[in-house]
Amino acid sequence: MTEILAPVGGKEQLIAAVRSGADAVYLGAKNFNARRNASNFEDFELSETVSYCHARGVKVHVTLNTLVMDSEIPALIEEIKNIAKAGVDAVIVQDLAVAALVKRICPSLEMHASTQMTIHDLSGALAAKELGFSRAVLSRELSFEEIKYIAENTDIELEAFIHGALCMSMSGCCYLSSVLGGRSGNRGLCAQPCRLDFRFGEKDHALSLKDMSHIEYLRRLAEAGVCSFKIEGRMKRPEYVAAAVSACRASLAGETPDIESLRAVFSRQGFTDGYFTGKRTSDMFGFRSHDDVTAADKVLKNLALLYKDEPKKVPLSVELFISEKSPSLLTVFDGENKVSVTGGICEKALRTPTDKALAERYLSKTGGTPFYLEKLDFTAEGEPIIAAGELNEMRRSALSQLMDIRGKVIPHKINGIDIQNAKKHIAKETNIRIRAEKFEQVSFKNDAEAVILPIAEIEKHPEAIEIFGEKLFAELPALVFPFDEEKIKKRLAALKEKGLCHVLCENICTLQLAKECGMEIHGGHGLNILNSIALEEYEKLGLVDATISFELSAPKIRDLGGNIKRGILGYGYLPLMRMRACPLKKAGGCKNCPGNGKIKDRMGKEFTYLCFEKKFGTLLNSVPLYVADKDFSGVDFMTLWFTTENAETCKKIFDMFKNGEPADFEKTNGLYFRELL
Repeated sequence: MTEILAPVGGKEQLIAAVRSGADAVYLGAKNFNARRNASNFEDFELSETVSYCHARGVKVHVTLNTLVMDSEIPALIEEIKNIAKAGVDAVIVQDLAVAALVKRICPSLEMHASTQMTIHDLSGALAAKELGFSRAVLSRELSFEEIKYIAENTDIELEAFIHGALCMSMSGCCYLSSVLGGRSGNRGLCAQPCRLDFRFGEKDHALSLKDMSHIEYLRRLAEAGVCSFKIEGRMKRPEYVAAAVSACRASLAGETPDIESLRAVFSRQGFTDGYFTGKRTSDMFGFRSHDDVTAADKVLKNLALLYKDEPKKVPLSVELFISEKSPSLLTVFDGENKVSVTGGICEKALRTPTDKALAERYLSKTGGTPFYLEKLDFTAEGEPIIAAGELNEMRRSALSQLMDIRGKVIPHKINGIDIQNAKKHIAKETNIRIRAEKFEQVSFKNDAEAVILPIAEIEKHPEAIEIFGEKLFAELPALVFPFDEEKIKKRLAALKEKGLCHVLCENICTLQLAKECGMEIHGGHGLNILNSIALEEYEKLGLVDATISFELSAPKIRDLGGNIKRGILGYGYLPLMRMRACPLKKAGGCKNCPGNGKIKDRMGKEFTYLCFEKKFGTLLNSVPLYVADKDFSGVDFMTLWFTTENAETCKKIFDMFKNGEPADFEKTNGLYFRELL
């Protein structure tokens, strides 16, 4: 069974989605959703929305897909309870703390792993299932063959985005908006700075992709095992929602979808299927032009007609009994629910008694309801005639009662919980760890607690295992796509035989890989840990320590509870984006590309782009984070995150941190001393 899942930012979009033929909608409640600037739905509205949708056979998924802080846990608990009371079908979750609370408060409520969890390979899908998710929302960047491979090797439900905006960064890996403007995409307030005119050489809008459109491929995706086709756009107008849903319906029916109207209502210089086909070329890039904006005016009126009337999508089996001796009886049945309405005793017809054809004519008038008459069983005893007004009233009463039954809100059972404030973690001392892009950067003598190198660097320099011994951590790639997973396992196994024991993981996908290889696992900043419960959940998954997200302020980091050691990034050009579409790529592809480059913003600031083995790229901040001279007594370690620095600079920074010296270069304190929105 396939599902067209439509975005709903408010009531108008809800009506457009349902009337256009969506099988399910996803929307935000008051808080904790990744589109906090959408209209969203208050508690009472959410209950009404569920009733409206369920009466029409449409499911409701609610987004709880932002990261939360300890101070927000009480409000989060109330939100979960209110969502459960509203009888929604599923919640979409990113933070493991939210997942843990949903399972404790309302075990019957289905959880879907948000695309913000960056599930982009089989290991991630398997990990999501182990965590209690019934469905994984896959990253947008996957090809058809990669999606198919995941579907063939797991039985968790898979949901795939098939139309709408493409972020430049993999979801869950973007900090551009928060670092540059204090508005976190991980907390639902992305300001979309990537859509501004960043430039690489003569290339403009180097961080802006065209919208994706995979609508023509829906039947292939369904055959491959994808159960839900997700349309992006909770901030979009109702005409957009109607156009996208209608196009999906046509595609699944084997008809030609109206892509031109969809392009006119919203696009960025057209659409791309580069990720789906695996052809990640420069043609994927585009921005919202003046022509794109004005194109919508020509199609809005026609698109509004798509959801003008209530569609007839629920078939009814109807039985009508009329008699001169007994009360009339009308019974309607929708396949699950049955309603019977009793009328009066009919008079004997003077001329023409009521027959089946006449009854069918009146009973087919289902008005503004989603019902249509599919089958009528008609029984007349004697030669009765029933007044049109009475038969119409019986029909209206029966359908009204049936709608009430179908739309009845059935709350989930809610368990009471007692959340104890986690005991504040006390660090005995704050050690220094070094993470380097290249082995040569750590050639200087140091007494760091740990030295972290990418797995490829350790393979190139196996002597690092002997030099650093137990202090050496292998950093797994921030992104490991499906057909590279087995290779990574083999590479880890080979290094383990040589004595490597520790790995650093940036997401649940590589965490799962490391567990299968029996390594000691350290959590990187990419796990996006902002609260004490998440720390506890990752400890259960096997982490021995974790790097807290650099989106959390210093006072909140110090107040975190939990048992495992925790640290921060203390220095480094922060990774603002992880991306699979390369902004440096030219018409000739990767040939003769050095694997790095400088992207400039409108103010002339330069952001370094680093390519990882032609698999993905990382955009670094324009200035380094540096907090050696700040109070971080509450953490167990600070990591110096070296990328483009030479060995001399790395040694200098290390010595400055050892001595707590202030920076003598341009730097940033990051978000540690700002309150993130």
